Amino acid sequence: MRLRANQDRLKIEHSIIDGVRDMLDRLLRDNPKSIRNVVPGVIRRVRDARGEVKVHITVPVQNGWKAIALSAGARQELFISTTLGKEELEHALEQAIRNR
Repeated sequence: MRLRANQDRLKIEHSIIDGVRDMLDRLLRDNPKSIRNVVPGVIRRVRDARGEVKVHITVPVQNGWKAIALSAGARQELFISTTLGKEELEHALEQAIRNR
């Protein structure tokens, strides 16, 4: 694996669904002080996850937010450790998705 500036903040414990890794790299690059790290979780197949990457923030967790990423016929949990509020994180995620 190529070394990246975000490698220590993107914990690769599972594989990551298509399109989501690039989006997470952009999210971490563009928010270096407000997002501590991202831990991708379990991947499950779903029928309605076609087209562009979509991310929905679901619930707060102890040190940030849990989100669900949808892409390539699958959904994946994302645990985002951050100081951002829900609206700020949603905006940062939208920017990361849009800035391919």
